[in-house]
Amino acid sequence: MPDIFDPSLDLAVNRAADALVALQQDDGHWVFELEADATIPAEYILLQHYLGEIDDKLQAEIAEFLRALQADHGGWPLFRDGDLDLSCSIKAYFALKAAGDSADAPHMVRAREAILARGGAARANVFTRIQLALFGELPWHAVPVMPVEIMLLPRWFPFHLSKISYWSRTVIAPLLVLMAKKPRARNPRRISIRELFVPGTATRPPRASGSAWATVFNGIDAVLRVTEPYLPKGKHEHAIAAAVDFVTERLNGEDGLGGIYPAMANAVMMFDCLGVPPSDRRVLIAKAALRKLLGRKPGRTYCQPCLSPVWDTGLAAHALMDAGGDTAIAAARRGLEWLVGCQVTDLAGDWAVVRPGLEPGGWAFQYANPHYPDLDDTAMVALALDRMDRAKYHGRIDRAAAWLVGMQSRGGGWASFDADNTYYYLNYIPFADHGALLDPPTADVSARCVGLFGQLGGYEQALSSGIVYLRREQEKDGSWFGRWGTNYIYGTWSVLAALNGANVDKSDPMIRRAVDWLLSKQRDDGGWGEDGRSYWPDQPHGESRTSTASQTAWALLALMAAGEVRHDAVSRGVAYLLSNQKGHGLWDEEEFTAVGFPRVFYLRYHGYRAFFPLWALARYRNLTSRNQPSYPHGL
Repeated sequence: MPDIFDPSLDLAVNRAADALVALQQDDGHWVFELEADATIPAEYILLQHYLGEIDDKLQAEIAEFLRALQADHGGWPLFRDGDLDLSCSIKAYFALKAAGDSADAPHMVRAREAILARGGAARANVFTRIQLALFGELPWHAVPVMPVEIMLLPRWFPFHLSKISYWSRTVIAPLLVLMAKKPRARNPRRISIRELFVPGTATRPPRASGSAWATVFNGIDAVLRVTEPYLPKGKHEHAIAAAVDFVTERLNGEDGLGGIYPAMANAVMMFDCLGVPPSDRRVLIAKAALRKLLGRKPGRTYCQPCLSPVWDTGLAAHALMDAGGDTAIAAARRGLEWLVGCQVTDLAGDWAVVRPGLEPGGWAFQYANPHYPDLDDTAMVALALDRMDRAKYHGRIDRAAAWLVGMQSRGGGWASFDADNTYYYLNYIPFADHGALLDPPTADVSARCVGLFGQLGGYEQALSSGIVYLRREQEKDGSWFGRWGTNYIYGTWSVLAALNGANVDKSDPMIRRAVDWLLSKQRDDGGWGEDGRSYWPDQPHGESRTSTASQTAWALLALMAAGEVRHDAVSRGVAYLLSNQKGHGLWDEEEFTAVGFPRVFYLRYHGYRAFFPLWALARYRNLTSRNQPSYPHGL
């Protein structure tokens, strides 16, 4: 175990801080790779074949990346060492075949056998069914009905775009046009994957289950299948125009519709199926946005789901402020100056539908996404600005805090992009099999807001109701759910950090239960780890086959927030980080420690191995060297 005055701790912190500073961009920001599973790289290849615009060199590079992700079970998982995911595997196989891989190649035979053993392509999820329908591999009747006339529904109607999450909104609007027009991919090389369908298996329309609402929506789907062709043509064309207007307003330059790949790709296909010329400015912008998502390195060319510069820069600044020293603080200050220019103060985005009159003041996750600032980034950046220089940045901080207060949901929690987005009955429409149609409040985002208001002071009503929400959300085992980080370790760190900032007594039973849970999950090597399986209801919380640097750091930061800096478990966790620091000053981490949509879409932030271990070691050094039991920050 490390001696608390061991100079090797200082050395480790300084090496990690120097390595992080060296990765800063010239204008002050940081941006790291954001990697998902095989789905989006596969879709990028398939989009080229849909459009008939095939870049063979790029396609070959992405195909190399996809082959490397194939697991021993023959298919493709959603995260490292995960089980085979059927829909992800279907898309990866389809993309590799499109890229020229023979169906008789050994890796393709293994994949096909694994897919067929799990029911074949007829059992794919809804988004994969739509992809297959666009290529003529499935009939459109195998896809849930989503009439484009949805664009014209009044807000009081049970289904409305404002009642679903921002990511669903931006994906669905152009997709409605595709589902209305039912175009066929150009597919110039006539690639087909009929061999992925089990012979004699009928492809039936998906059906929702689990609630009386499912019965209602299944019935509506059945009625729409009969009546959709007879809907008034004038209304139909008006609805298509409304969808196009929605997309065009939010194209977001070369940062893309919603800043996320699925929405951007759907926008490109929407313009294409409507006959918009390739030279049209909207098409050129939409395609340019897609190209910006590509990461190209030898042996590692893939398409990212989105870009994360605001999130990365804010976290880097927090870690460097704990590291201290002239170089680290100067770098953090440069990062925060860059972030100041990213605050959205002149556009009321989609969130204003449910919060009319509220002044904007948030930050988005990406370089630009003004219609969709998010509450997590906003609170995290405001926390950093306040910590660096409250007097200098008070105007920015106050604007952000006012927006966050206005975005608090009923019940005291905060969601990611919207307020009161809790129309849970919509999870039972047949289209919503991915389980991520909505954006309800979550513990981790709510914790970030509570931490900010606790650090700032003066927001007692929002703060107190937020703490009540967090108390209510605590799991029976003492942990908290992590919506955007994997999983209960991340959620528990988020909440304990917030409760520290809010000066909740360290003897509070919810804090003691959380500490006990974290201690029980420490692994024999001194670290902590948790994989994506914990998002399934029958899987244990806070466990994995291996420890990771970022999750160990979250556990350490959580325990220190709870006043446990002198606990033996903290010393052992620090020793784990020290022993696993690499020659380059950072840590290696292949595991996926974040999530886009639980059980559907997982993420690997390449920056997490840089921010969080540094942050934990620096905070441990600071607290122990100054003989302090805690610190005054909300994060």
